[in-house]
Amino acid sequence: MKFVIIGFVIIILYLIYLYNSLVKLRVRVKNAWSQIDVQLKRRHDLIPNLVETVKGYAKHEKELFETIAKYRAMAENARTMKEIGDSEGRLTEAVGKLIAVVENYPELKANENFLQLQEELVSTENKIAFARQFYNDMVMKYNTKIESFPSNIVANMFHFKKAEFLLFPGERENVAVEF
Repeated sequence: MKFVIIGFVIIILYLIYLYNSLVKLRVRVKNAWSQIDVQLKRRHDLIPNLVETVKGYAKHEKELFETIAKYRAMAENARTMKEIGDSEGRLTEAVGKLIAVVENYPELKANENFLQLQEELVSTENKIAFARQFYNDMVMKYNTKIESFPSNIVANMFHFKKAEFLLFPGERENVAVEF
């Protein structure tokens, strides 16, 4: 009888450990997402300044500026991981085109304000990439724990839901370089 009680206590303690580890991973996923959100907000704040600086030199690029504004608004209003990934991917592509347009304006490339904004944007893009990698790593660990035995039993009992990976469509496509 004593061994049955000890065995029962061990099982209960193990279930508590599994529950707490699932909670810890879920919190890490939320924290990782908040880090991405901070960097995306920073990028969304930088882009209008960059566009305004370029507008002064490249007045005939109106369609590109409108596209960037549209994708920025889509990104700010996105709610699901798929919407966020799609809109941020499109915004990244449009900003890349803006940077490519700058190559046609040597006086703009020498503009100190533009250079500073461009450097801040590149730095922010790097931070987004690192934060997204960390987020997706945490999602992978969390989802693996939810699906692995015996933690899947605890996850199902307490309704832990799988987290979504953050993917930017179009990233895997080759970049065309022309000389």
